[in-house]
Amino acid sequence: MPFDYKKEYKEFYLPPKTPSIVTVPAMNFLAVRGQGDPNEENGTYQKALGMLYAVAFTIKMSKLGKDKPEGYFDYVVPPLEGLWWQEGLCGVDYAHKEHFRWISLIRLPDFVTQEVFDWAIREASEKKKQDFSSVEFFRWEEGLCVQCMHLGPYDDEPATVAAMEEYVKARGYTEDFGENRFHHEIYLSDVRRCKPERMKTVIRHPVKKAEQYME
Repeated sequence: MPFDYKKEYKEFYLPPKTPSIVTVPAMNFLAVRGQGDPNEENGTYQKALGMLYAVAFTIKMSKLGKDKPEGYFDYVVPPLEGLWWQEGLCGVDYAHKEHFRWISLIRLPDFVTQEVFDWAIREASEKKKQDFSSVEFFRWEEGLCVQCMHLGPYDDEPATVAAMEEYVKARGYTEDFGENRFHHEIYLSDVRRCKPERMKTVIRHPVKKAEQYME
């Protein structure tokens, strides 16, 4: 059976419907950065997703060619993730999506080194006749966070976020947005096939101990 990150690391991909605290270790990702409304038809965000998946599947299908990476194991391509922020704001303002800045991500298996990544970019570029230079090899350690499974459409996320904020405050934590500390979403449902009320999205926010609780 192919290795499935969602099943093997349920603490990161399948959290409960109520908030919980988690420490997220360093991971490697494919990443594309951009800004603007993700719902814009044929916009920057949609193009970024196309590039991410093209490179992700180039790596996955390398098992069929002469360039199969050392240490390769069969796996399910991990779910799409997104880091979101707006300049000058703590958290995000859902009413002004045009001001979003974002980093779209797909997790990489551990066998993907910088060398394997560079090969995949060249391979995808040659096959697709497209410039993939905006795709990055992105290593990121998220650290201490609060997370929750959000059920329903994206526009209903503020209620889940409010529950997360209440949870951390009651336990002596405070949200810790800043450099490399973002509103984080992991998309477990295919928006093209799933009814809005059944969509599953992991929401994760960085936290730290509140000053009055620090030793």
